[in-house]
Amino acid sequence: MEQLTIGDYTVTWLRGGVVHLDGGAMFGVVPKPLWSKKYPVNDKNQIELRCDPILIQGNGKNMLIEAGIGNDRFTDKQKRNFGITEESFVDEDLRALGMTTADIDEVIMTHMHYDHAAGLVKAVDGEEVPAFENAVIYLSDTEWEETKNPNLRSANTYWKQNWKPVEHKVETFQDERMPVPGIIQQKTGGHSNGMCIVTIEQHDNMLIHMADNMGTHAHQPVLWVTAYDDYPVDSIAAKQKYMDIGCNNEAWFTFYHDYKYRAIQLNSAGDIQASLEKQR
Repeated sequence: MEQLTIGDYTVTWLRGGVVHLDGGAMFGVVPKPLWSKKYPVNDKNQIELRCDPILIQGNGKNMLIEAGIGNDRFTDKQKRNFGITEESFVDEDLRALGMTTADIDEVIMTHMHYDHAAGLVKAVDGEEVPAFENAVIYLSDTEWEETKNPNLRSANTYWKQNWKPVEHKVETFQDERMPVPGIIQQKTGGHSNGMCIVTIEQHDNMLIHMADNMGTHAHQPVLWVTAYDDYPVDSIAAKQKYMDIGCNNEAWFTFYHDYKYRAIQLNSAGDIQASLEKQR
């Protein structure tokens, strides 16, 4: 498992599953001859997108960013449509670290789309229950409201089976929260109306997790946003703000979806000066 150390915190990527979505949708109005130079595409025009939760340990807490796609959460038709080739190994990866799901104190959700939230739930003796039995699930109040009451467009990605079994575990906030010193969960909007970004800043070290506001390393150009973004102008604004902060402070930009990179460091010119790649 790949790890980074940011100040007092250890950051570890767990295997949460793999989907393959349409490359054109993932890069919006960007022409395929441009984006396909930066990200590989298969003969179905799909790109590989991992769904790997990020475990943060420090200051007496075990926190997950996102939940993966879980196991047995999709029908055969959905598996075909979403190009699911691998389901979650989160339980196995936690055991390799000497942990279980019971050791997770909180799950930090950037948003509640199915590819981030399906792993919040598991089946035990035929009953759907929280996958992280002792964890509090944190998301913005705006995101939680839309999760429960999606509009005509967002109903395709906010699924009741991913939130109803865990609603008693959910706590919300308005603008930002600091679960432990140096870590901030900040509502920015963009990909969804209640979308959050997570940052860690300690001892001159910085990490920025923009989640689907910059879903892969190939989405680095500010105007390269997905067709799935409900508020693309807000995505662009958030990316401008945090790319400027990150590039000027040698921050690590981390990814949940990238097929290749777990994290990259960019210099002031926007070039990759250091990277952490997924072990194959």
